[in-house]
Amino acid sequence: MKKKMEKASFFEVNKTTEETHLETIMEQYGDMVVRLAYTYVKQKPLAEDIAQEVFISCYQHLDKFRNQSSVKTWIYRITVNKCKDELKSWSFKNLFYTDLISSFFKNGTNTTELKLLDLEENRWISKIILSLPLKLREVIILYYYEDLSISEIADLLNVKENTIKTRLYRARNLLKNIFEEGNMDGR
Repeated sequence: MKKKMEKASFFEVNKTTEETHLETIMEQYGDMVVRLAYTYVKQKPLAEDIAQEVFISCYQHLDKFRNQSSVKTWIYRITVNKCKDELKSWSFKNLFYTDLISSFFKNGTNTTELKLLDLEENRWISKIILSLPLKLREVIILYYYEDLSISEIADLLNVKENTIKTRLYRARNLLKNIFEEGNMDGR
């Protein structure tokens, strides 16, 4: 696992060049940015394009980072904003769902049969999570997949912590109801 950088020391320690800053940011957060963007747009190539835009924006605005939050939160905030801009500019209602979040995660099972079962289950769970309303989906992804705290998510989405707690509660209940309906075996 990559070393997390302290929020105030990141740019103080790395003051050599803007290119070095960008390189460091891309190495540390690149995969996370693509995953996060993918949870919004549901297309891997588009998520990669958004990630490029995020890093270009980071490069252009390195001087505006004020150390009021962690670098991770700052980058996630840019990513969320870019994704929301993309969602506003392009219709996602009739997209064919082909790539799945599970393709980003490696699975450690030994047999081919177990791998196929796990892959199918991951695809099904990913499909359900991606079908949640955007506000519920984003808190589930940020909390469970990106390991952000409730306060970090609230900061990132510019809402109160209680709002995040409510969204998590609603998302969990919705997922629980879907699983309890017996759809787990019927897929």
